[in-house]
Amino acid sequence: MNKIPVIDKSDHHLQIINQRIKSLQFKYLHTINIDKNLLLNNYKNLRFFVRTYGCQANIIDSETISKLIIDLGFKKADKISEANLIILNTCAIRENAEKKVIGEIGLINKYRKNHDIKVVICGCMSHEEKIINELIKLDNVNLIIGTHNIDKLPQDLYEIYKNDKKIIDVKNKRDTLYKILPRDICCKYKAFVTIMEGCNNFCTYCIVPFTRGRQISRPKDDIINEIKTLINSGVKEITLIGQNVNAYGIDCDDNYFFNDLLIDVAKLNVERIRFSTSNPWNFNKNIIDTIKKYPNIMPHIHLPIQSGDEAILRKMNRKMNINDYINLIKYIRSNISDVAITTDLIVGFPNESKKQFKNTLKFYKKIKFDNAYSFIYSKRDGTIAAKITDTISSKEKEIRLCKLNKLVKKYAKFNNKKYVKKILDVMVEGISKTNSNVLTGYSPQLKVVNFTGIAHPGETVKVRITKANRFSLFGEKIN
Repeated sequence: MNKIPVIDKSDHHLQIINQRIKSLQFKYLHTINIDKNLLLNNYKNLRFFVRTYGCQANIIDSETISKLIIDLGFKKADKISEANLIILNTCAIRENAEKKVIGEIGLINKYRKNHDIKVVICGCMSHEEKIINELIKLDNVNLIIGTHNIDKLPQDLYEIYKNDKKIIDVKNKRDTLYKILPRDICCKYKAFVTIMEGCNNFCTYCIVPFTRGRQISRPKDDIINEIKTLINSGVKEITLIGQNVNAYGIDCDDNYFFNDLLIDVAKLNVERIRFSTSNPWNFNKNIIDTIKKYPNIMPHIHLPIQSGDEAILRKMNRKMNINDYINLIKYIRSNISDVAITTDLIVGFPNESKKQFKNTLKFYKKIKFDNAYSFIYSKRDGTIAAKITDTISSKEKEIRLCKLNKLVKKYAKFNNKKYVKKILDVMVEGISKTNSNVLTGYSPQLKVVNFTGIAHPGETVKVRITKANRFSLFGEKIN
């Protein structure tokens, strides 16, 4: 069998492809100009499927990818098994996320007996050289494309279909923010809006600065115009996102920062505003005062701390001490009524002692978070922490995670009980996945609320809470 020719377009490799398909012209505006006569005849009978892993940034990327592929003439497949083109939009934040993708690639082979399939790998995994070297060996991977140049996807697809070539198209940094390209938004009443990308913090465990690059803030007018367009299309909830969302503007010269943007967005006619993810040391009192002032900014704040021990925070390069964080939480709770505060925590950072882990437990008991995303430390090649020799066994890390999760569950229910007998405004998502007689939605605090009654997706209804579970509330709609 002849090997598939490999074209390497990575800007950190020596081989560069200079020839482009001249008929595919792009403009970094709100529209894309493509020679559709050339492309539609090739793709009109083909179906695509996008599987998204990871964070909200990847959801936006998938919406952009879908729109690009739809414009080429592809149709959406309802199931991955029905697709001729499969795009896996990957996450690299933890090893388990990578294993899921590798497993999925293996499963795709069983669909090939029905039809020819092309496989595209994009997202953060495409920026890991070790992963690229693994993927390139797989016969069923046709294209690896980076997060910084998704706008080149149509050219690359044309090449792999016309010339049966395997392509690596990965850039280490972004020339411009492709988020201004149109998206195929998956929800008609809720939308994510990227306000910045990348991160300058280089926490020692984190691969984000290497996969998403250094911080780039979008122009404020571009953000506001996008939100206005979304509102006019019927979107009722906007979530401002970025790897370090409240650091927005620090890389610009116009003295316009996250709090200024938050105020401008709050003044628009949008029912609900959220934002994620925030870094504690960029979270100032002005932001809290703005949330308090504008009722359409939802009272849910996600503030990742990662550890409750000072020494571990220093090793992580987390620029926040515990007392400052506690005082920030106190100020938030004293100024924003019914606020929900969540966090991220890493268990088993290299050489974390038992005492240091106990400090995290003590810290959690003191704050009593509404919820937490807790994980065992995952070694990421290329990060500083990956070079540290670790003396903690995997079994010990699992024991610690179990102890932390018991606290997470305890205080999740503790906080949820506060809402029993209260009336909450719930934005309806649809029918519950576990009970067809029950509807589900989210409160302003981002609490899952299951309830009885009649309502439609996107509608905001009043629900009286009758029961509190660990990670959800139950109630009845007030007619």
